[in-house]
This record gives sequence, structure tokens and C-alpha cells, in this order.
Amino acid sequence: QVTAKTAFLFILPQYNVSVPTADGELVQYHYGLKDLVTILFYIFIAIILHAVVQEYALDKINRRLHLSKVKHSKFNESGQLVAFHLTSMIWCLYVVVTEGYISNPRSLWENYPHVYLPFQVKFFYLCQLAYWLHALPELYFQKVRKEEIPRQLRCIALYLVHIAGAYLLNLTRLGLILLLLQYLAEFFFHMARLVCFTDENNEKLFNVWAVVFVVTRLFTLTLYILVIGFGLPRVENQALDPERGNFFSFLFNNILFRMSVLLLVCLFQASVMWRFIHFQLRRWREYWNEQSSRKRAAAAAGAKQQAKPLKRDSGYHENGVVKAENGTSPRTKKLKSP
Repeated sequence: QVTAKTAFLFILPQYNVSVPTADGELVQYHYGLKDLVTILFYIFIAIILHAVVQEYALDKINRRLHLSKVKHSKFNESGQLVAFHLTSMIWCLYVVVTEGYISNPRSLWENYPHVYLPFQVKFFYLCQLAYWLHALPELYFQKVRKEEIPRQLRCIALYLVHIAGAYLLNLTRLGLILLLLQYLAEFFFHMARLVCFTDENNEKLFNVWAVVFVVTRLFTLTLYILVIGFGLPRVENQALDPERGNFFSFLFNNILFRMSVLLLVCLFQASVMWRFIHFQLRRWREYWNEQSSRKRAAAAAGAKQQAKPLKRDSGYHENGVVKAENGTSPRTKKLKSP
């Protein structure tokens, strides 16, 4: 009994509440300090799964490809993220479809704050936080190069801030849609990197990722404008009530605050697009430089082949007759009569 209760504290989400509905009672959840214990347990689960994917999949592929140390590290990073993004994308899509968040966009802001969560929504957020927290010790276990650590730390911090912010500020529905869009773009990017490691000339998936990235950025910006600009200002309960989870919807009645938030969102998305355009320009520049160097090498090889002297027969020609080196004509070989 005692050990079972302790085990449930680590394995299952806590703070379940029976919410009365028209069909009876529905068990839902809210957050609290005990969630940290559950997250800690799933951090260890994520570390074990990380090691399984590394040993039984990525290491075997690496032995066949014979990559350099730099490419080996990037291949491991992309391989782990492909597995994670694919799993999270399918799971997140299942949650938003079954909960009706896609079929009813108004549910993203209606009845805010969304304090009580279905089991699958809360469990999804706990697993997401556990995965990105497990990425911190993995920097040491994977022996990531020092110059790569700041970039990865920045990426981990951004994910943790966005996921924890949506979870703690009761914007879980909007956070699910945004995570789905983000993971979709990231999946194609890391999949394209894996294909590029096996075949450097195959960049078709990078073109697919470029299209998906632009489309997901447009959807992300549209969602921000729809929820922040039009949805939250129309919420009925606009009073500040931290006990009920209503932290800042009252602020969106102020048009100056609302426009300031939208401006910050637009500036952030613009910076992301600028980095994307810079990346694409650099990639195209490298591609055209490689193509031009190949053409110059082919032209130099052709010119060298043309400049190479032709092999002549021994002796020299005089009046159309081949002469031997001493000036005498070669003897004609007599044919034997049959």
C-alpha cells in the first residue's frame, strides 16, 4: 500500500479533480509541485530511451557510413531529434484531434483560463518537459564539442520556456498547436540532414523543409494574432485572479499592451525568418560555388586532354609513304602463295 502510493506519485500525474458535466463527472487534472517528482522519473526514462536509440540504431549506421568526428556528432544529434520529433508529432496530433482543438478553433481561447486538463494533455506536457530537461545531462554523456554547447543550450532553453510557460499560464491548447507546427518543421530539417550525410548531393528534403518551414511560420503568426489579438480580449472573466489561474487576460483589454505583445511576436518571427533566409542564401552560394568549381575542373581536364600530343608511328612520312628512321623505305612483306 505505502510503496504503491509512492510509485504512483512518480509514474502517474497528480492533482486529479472530479469536474461535474452534463453527462456526469469527468476526471481532470491541474498542476502543482508534485509534478516535479513525476518529471524527474520521466527524465530517467528519457535517458534510457536515448541510450537505446543511440546503441541499437545510430551507432550501427555510423559504423557503415564512416563519418568524421564533426559529422558523427551532428548525425547523432539529428538522429535523436528525428525519433523524438516524429513521436511527439504523432502524439500531439492525436491529442489535438481527439480533444477537438483543430475542429473548433474557438476552443483555444474560450473559457480561459484552462485550469483543468484532460489526462492525455497533462501527461504530454510532463513528458515534453522531462525530455528537454534530460537533454541537459546528455550534453555531457554525448561528449558534445564545446563550440556546439551554447547553440544547444539556447535551443533547450527556448523549448523549456515555451512549454513551461504554456503549462503554467494555462495556455495549453494554444501551446499544443504551436508545438505541432514547430515539430513538423524540425522533423523535416533533421531528416534532411540525415539524408545529406548519406548522400551529399541529395538536397531534395532541404527544399521540402524550406516550404514546410515557411508555411508553419505563417500558421504560427496567424494563430498568435487570432488568439492574442481577437480571442483573449473577448474572454468573459477579465479580472486578475491567480488562484483561478487567470494571470493576464485582463491586460489584453488594453489595446496598447495587446499591440505591444503582437509587435514582439512579429519581431521574433521576423528574426526567425531572417535566419532562415540567411541559411538558404549560404546554402545556395555553397551549391553554386561547388557547381562552378566542378565546371572549371571539367574544362581544365578537357583542355589538358586536347593539348596532349598524339602518338605517331615510328619514322616519318615523305610523299605519303612511311620512311624508316634511317631514311629507307620499309620492305614490303611478301605474301605466301597458297
